[in-house]
Order: sequence, then structure tokens, then C-alpha cells
Amino acid sequence: MKIRKITAYEVIVPAKPGVIEGQGINKPLHKLPVGARSGWSVQFDQLPKVILKLELDSGIIGWGELYRSHNWALIDEMAAALVGRSIDEIPLQCLPFAFCREYDGFECAVWDAYAKAHNQRIVDLLGGPVQDRVRVGAWSSHRGSDEIAPLAAEFSAQGYDCIKFKCDLEDDVVHWCGEIDRVAPGMQVILDPNERWEYPGEVRKRIDGLAEIGNVLCLEDPLPRWMLQEYARLRNYGSVPIVLHVSLPYILHGQRVEDAIKALQMDAVDGFNFNCGAAHFQQLDHIASAAGLPCWHGSEVDLGILEAYYVHCSAAAKSCIWPGDIFGRMIRQHDLLAESLRIEPPFVYLPKGPGLGIEPDEAAIAHYQTAIKTYKI
Repeated sequence: MKIRKITAYEVIVPAKPGVIEGQGINKPLHKLPVGARSGWSVQFDQLPKVILKLELDSGIIGWGELYRSHNWALIDEMAAALVGRSIDEIPLQCLPFAFCREYDGFECAVWDAYAKAHNQRIVDLLGGPVQDRVRVGAWSSHRGSDEIAPLAAEFSAQGYDCIKFKCDLEDDVVHWCGEIDRVAPGMQVILDPNERWEYPGEVRKRIDGLAEIGNVLCLEDPLPRWMLQEYARLRNYGSVPIVLHVSLPYILHGQRVEDAIKALQMDAVDGFNFNCGAAHFQQLDHIASAAGLPCWHGSEVDLGILEAYYVHCSAAAKSCIWPGDIFGRMIRQHDLLAESLRIEPPFVYLPKGPGLGIEPDEAAIAHYQTAIKTYKI
């Protein structure tokens, strides 16, 4: 049951043409700085990811996937901390290294291997499923106003009942939602300005028009996150639900589990978008469940291994009832799985089988591979 070898495959999997944003629009979505380049300067599909293959001496393999834009020095140290250790001696809720952006990918691989070694699913390690399928929504970044109706109609025809848009102050979101209501009655909308509506007055202007249309499920991170008092005022101002995104991988921005508690203390939100690994997601779900608020599982438009992890986490979470951000397969050229997750809009189904319940496509990994490192006893 010892970890005898870890292989780290760096890959770059581009997006399909035209699926991120509208024609003539160039608004990169990676929020964090990359090297000396500032945040919002690099499109997410240009950045590498790392796929982990963790092998036990029993022959069992656990798979993990890191968030984009990794630090090889940290990967080296984290792999060294695991190789040679028994999988049964590693505390699943607290791996033997400090939390960092690379942590959740290693957690995924360790949990996958541990669950397989004990003939369990990852969802079973979280207490078992409370749902065997999880709601998911469609997604798009910034679009021209003339693209909204055809896009919404296309997703509605596929069975999606919610669509999420990235947006900023330049986007006429009231018009967008009116167009969606016209061509896809009943389809809900999540608007995510990523904190870029900047001023409470600007948010209120939009809330008035959006409330009249009535198809906005929620407004996510409309203002800078430090302005939680304004989130509370917006929540009291209108009928559009206000959501806080708690994304623990944004450790550079200081996001923590405690952010959810602070938001509840200030009566600032109607729900949450939580993005993190299994142990933290269960912790955050318990906070939301205790408060009687809904959540969904966020993502960074990931590949299939992390998305399978998210499905297990969501299936075990009572509060996870809003449509989740599990849409990487519709965006990227490949999910690196031999068989994709079963998505029948508006649901993704819990994979069957031990561990994650998925099998990576190693030929596809090799195709998109840009680097490889091996760590072993």
C-alpha cells in the first residue's frame, strides 16, 4: 500500500474555436498573475495543467489534476513528501504539506488511490451520496448582444435550463436576459462580473432591469469581495439573489473557508459558489447547509479528472442544488478521459466504480503533453 511512484504530466489542452467568447472579443479570464504578467492578461486555455498518476506498490493507480498555471518547485516537494509513504497512513483531510494552489490536485490523486484500495467511491469517503446526479449549467464568457439569443436557444435545445455568463460594465446584461427570456422561456441566468461592476450604484441600475425580467438565478461577485457590507445592501435592495464565490485555489487573493462564515454573519449573501478540493468542499457545504443556503461547485474550466472529483463532492453535499460549473468538455478540445462523464443536460451523473470512477485516456494525455516528471522510491 506504499506510494512507489508519481508521474506528473504537464499538458496544454486548447479550447474549441469560438466557444469561449464572442467574435472580435478578447477578454482573458485567468484572474491571477502569470509570472510578471498581471491578472486578466492570459486566456485560461493557453496555460498548462498537470495530470498526476500516483501508483501504489499493489498496482492501484490514483489520478489527480492540478489547477492551471502550476509551480514545479512545489510539485517536486509535494511528490517527495508522498513517495514511499503508505496510503493508509496519510490523513485524507490534511495531507502532509502546506495548503497551496497545487494541493487539491494531489488530494484528488490520494483520495482516488485510497478509495480504490478500499473498494469505495470517493463519494463514500464523504459519507455517501445524497443525490446520484448533479445539476449543471451552460457557460459562456463575454458575447456580443446579437449572439445571446442564438446561443441561449442552442443550449436550451440541448436540455440546459441555466446559462452562466462572464460580464463587465460594458455588457448590456439587461438586454441579454431579455433576449434569453424571449427565445428560451424558463431558462435561468447566472451573471458573473468577477467583482468588475466596481460601484454599488452601477449594480443597482442593473438589478432594477434584471428583476423586471425575472430570469436571473443569481448575481455572483458583482463587487470587490472586500465590500461585503455592500453585498448586504444589494441583497436588501432588490429581488435578485446575491452570491459570493469562495475559491480556495485563489490563495494569492487570501480567500479562505472563513469568508463564508463572515458573509453569513453580515447577512450578505443568498448562496455560494464554492471551489476547492473534497475535504474543504465538505466543510463549506456544512456551513451552507447549517445556514439553509444553496451552493454549487465552481471550476476553472477544468479537464475530466477534476470534474469527476467535483461530481463526487457535489453528490455528497446537501446544499449543492444550484447548477454547477462542470462544463469543461463543451469548452476544451478533449477532457482526457477514455469515456467522458455522463452529462444529460441539465444533469451530470455520478460515475460508477471505485475511486473517481473514471479512466484517463493516456494516449490523449501523451498527445497534449508538454513536459513530464517522475518521482519514485
